[in-house]
This record gives sequence, C-alpha cells and structure tokens, in this order.
Amino acid sequence: MFITTQAPQDEQILKLVPILAHASQILLEEYQNYCDGNAFKIDEKDDHSPVTQADLRVNSYLLKQLAEITPNIPVLSEESDNSNRHEWQTCWMLDPLDGTKEFIHERDEFTINLSLIQEHQTILSIIAVPTEQVMYIGYLTELPYKYSFTQNTWERYCKFKDVEQDAIQVGLSHSSKNPKYQQYIDFIEQESPVIRREAGSAYKFCMMLEGEIDIYPRFHPTSEWDTSAGQGLLESIGGGLLSLDAVPFTYNQRDTLLNEGFIAYRNQENKQIALEALSNVSL
Repeated sequence: MFITTQAPQDEQILKLVPILAHASQILLEEYQNYCDGNAFKIDEKDDHSPVTQADLRVNSYLLKQLAEITPNIPVLSEESDNSNRHEWQTCWMLDPLDGTKEFIHERDEFTINLSLIQEHQTILSIIAVPTEQVMYIGYLTELPYKYSFTQNTWERYCKFKDVEQDAIQVGLSHSSKNPKYQQYIDFIEQESPVIRREAGSAYKFCMMLEGEIDIYPRFHPTSEWDTSAGQGLLESIGGGLLSLDAVPFTYNQRDTLLNEGFIAYRNQENKQIALEALSNVSL
C-alpha cells in the first residue's frame, strides 16, 4: 500500500517527474484525439506490430528532454536506432507507449516505461499511467514513490504485513488464450481460489504495487523495455520477475532485445506459489 509522504529530495527524480508528467499529457491528448475519431496515423513495423503517431511524438519529446538533463547517457528506445547499444554500460531504456494495442482498442491501460540500466541491471524505474495521472518511481534499493500529477501529492510504498487473503490474484493480458495459462491457474486452484485480473501490458505491474495482482505469468515474448521498469519496481518492494528458467532478467546484454516468457510476483510468498505452479505447466 502507499501512504502520504513528503516529496523526495533526490535531484534526479525531481528532474524526471515534470518531464514524465508532460509526456503523459502528450499521450493523453493523443489518446483523446484518437478516441474522438480524428485523423490518426497508425503504421506497421517490420515485426508487424503497430506503431502510432502517439508512440513517435512521445518518443521524440522524451529523447530531447533526456538528452538535456543527462547528455552523457544514451537512450535505448523501442522507437529509435539501437545499433550501438552494446557499447553502453549505462543507458536509459524507454518505451514511450507500452500497450499500443490497448491504446488502439480504446482501453486506457497503457503506460510510459522508463528505466536506468547500469551494468545490465535496472537501478531506477518509472512507470507513468497517463489516464490515471500518476506515476510510480523509485530506485532499486529504496521503496518506490507514487506521484499524482493533478494533485501534486506524493505517497510512498509501505511494507505493512500483508493481510491473509482467501484468493490468489493472477494477472493476465486481455489476449491470454494460450492453454498454458489455464494449466497454471488450475494448479494454484488446487490450494487456493484464484481471482483472474485482466489488464494491459505494464499496467499490471502497477496493479501489483497496489496489491491488486499477486502473480503475473507471461508465456509469450516481450521486449526488454516492456519489463525493465516493472522488474525494478517489484524488486524494490521484495518481489521480482524471473525467466521461465527462474533467473532474473538482465538488460542490454544479449544479442536480441526480445525476452522469453516470465513470472512476476509481488512478494516471496507469492514467489513460491508462482514457481510451484510453473513447474506444472507444459512449456
């Protein structure tokens, strides 16, 4: 849970917050324009995934702003050239619109993901949720903050002992039709009732921070910019994100930026349940 607190005094966070808040306003403006039926450009990338004018506009803005506040740190963005990325020991990792498909289907569960990668590990994470006018932000070694753009208020994650629940909340994508998900849930249901919570993309990581999802299995590929910020935030509260081989993801290290599937969990108790269930899925 999050409780009211004072604004952080960290200079880097205070520089990033207004930039991400403005980027969120740009994205929200584009979303409203799209939902109103106005002219809106949607293209297809080489991998056949969609890219919209909103992706590109937010990407352009954030690249410019990050270059001004951290000129010596390159940006590894979904929508930019990353051909020199293996030369970078430190970089920003950016997804200017995580949940493009949610956006196109007029579901408001899309985010902006930004993280700072150092020696292949996420050390600072931000997920902004434009339609809720909030962002989650924090360092790996500290409990994260939640900031409201409209209220200009700060909250901080508080590690109260979790109230025992009658059910395990499992996060799924709207398109989770693979039978492996049902296998996974069937195993958990042998010991506990399951509440299925469908939501878009990285928005599920925010729901985990809010205690609305306990375990998030993913059996189809993602990219590094989809998971880096969420993984960092989960790790900062005692949770985590593991590959299907039970190894934490590292970043900007492999030849490909594609991830295989993963299991994300909110705390160590959930981790045990999550991995036990995984061992019973035919991968």
